[in-house]
Amino acid sequence: MTSKVISVILGGGQGTRLYPLTATRSKPAVSIAGKYRLVDIPISNCLNSGIDRIFVLTQFNSASLNKHIKNTYHFSIFGSAFVDILAAEQTPQSTNWFQGTADAVRRSLHHLAPFDFEYVLILSGDQLYQMDFTDMMNFHEQNKADVSVATIPVTARDVPGFGIMKSDENHIITAFVEKPKSGFEYLASEVNEELQAQGRIYQASMGIYIFNRDVLYDMLTNDPHTDFGKEIIPSAINTHKVISYQYDGYWTDIGTIPSFYEANIGLTDDIPSFNLFDKHTIFSRARMLPPSKISGTIVDKALIADGCIINASRVERSVIGIRTRIGKESTIIASYVMGSDYYQTLEQLQQAQHDNVPIIGVGERCYIENALLDKNCAIGNDVTIKGGPHLANGDYEKYVVQDGIVVVKKMAVIPNGFTI
Repeated sequence: MTSKVISVILGGGQGTRLYPLTATRSKPAVSIAGKYRLVDIPISNCLNSGIDRIFVLTQFNSASLNKHIKNTYHFSIFGSAFVDILAAEQTPQSTNWFQGTADAVRRSLHHLAPFDFEYVLILSGDQLYQMDFTDMMNFHEQNKADVSVATIPVTARDVPGFGIMKSDENHIITAFVEKPKSGFEYLASEVNEELQAQGRIYQASMGIYIFNRDVLYDMLTNDPHTDFGKEIIPSAINTHKVISYQYDGYWTDIGTIPSFYEANIGLTDDIPSFNLFDKHTIFSRARMLPPSKISGTIVDKALIADGCIINASRVERSVIGIRTRIGKESTIIASYVMGSDYYQTLEQLQQAQHDNVPIIGVGERCYIENALLDKNCAIGNDVTIKGGPHLANGDYEKYVVQDGIVVVKKMAVIPNGFTI
């Protein structure tokens, strides 16, 4: 079955809602769980499902994403497996950048054409979930569908943030409305008693689609619309057999700073909704880093990646990324420290100490709470960063505050004694 499939992962737009994490990188390139990139999630879902021919479509701030994929996904030269980048390009037919999800796939069809496949699996590059696409593919074939849309049940409160669809007893989608704000009660679907009790009676699109090859080519060739969720899928339900594949596992869209923060901090739960400790492997770049070294630190509900040197007094409900240094008597609570891309040399550390300037990492006697520290930040000694509702939203020189979460910008230098 999976040998009949090619996967296309959409790299996303400018990602303005995830700023400043997307100031210099695309959404799929944002670090998650201390050692992965967001794009590793859909790629890993594909590989774990036996789908090993994967294109990643990129456009904005794509250099770091391209580098990560090039350095990570290597396959045997004697096999057909690949993870390839398709960057937005000018052609004689089009001089514009991708105008939407459907337009991005439309303008990449000529790259897919030489391959032998029957189905195209279209995924987003900025979602957190673990899913076996084999089940969805079997469901698609058994129902002789033209298009399948993965859906997840949500409550009325969540409806305005999703494309909502209604399906009949044969799973055929009969109505599809993109992000309805009101008057959507007629879109309620039949669900089991457990979901009914939870109020999860609406089917929300997960942005995961399976298209028959000829159907996709026909739609994108003859329909000028540029977006799957807003235009292509609502139109297709009138002309093709479009079915709903209901998924009941964990899934979240990493589209905003609060959702990104909550997804990462949630990984520290005793039994997290997204389980890293599972047979479902998350693949990423293999780094030859030493084990983390922890001295005199109370660690409670924390994820600590490779290559860290931690002398903090306490790390609680936090994610600590690769190569992170944390100084003596510092406290990290409910925060994600993304870590560093490199180690400073002993000479650089001695020079920084001599000049009384911060080194990369978190200094001594610091207090960090409700914060995201982007890569390669240098936090001085005696710094206090305490996020919460008492802080006004705003974009400042070295950091951003959004919904009480303090996001220290990539490579920012926070001087000794600074308080946020």
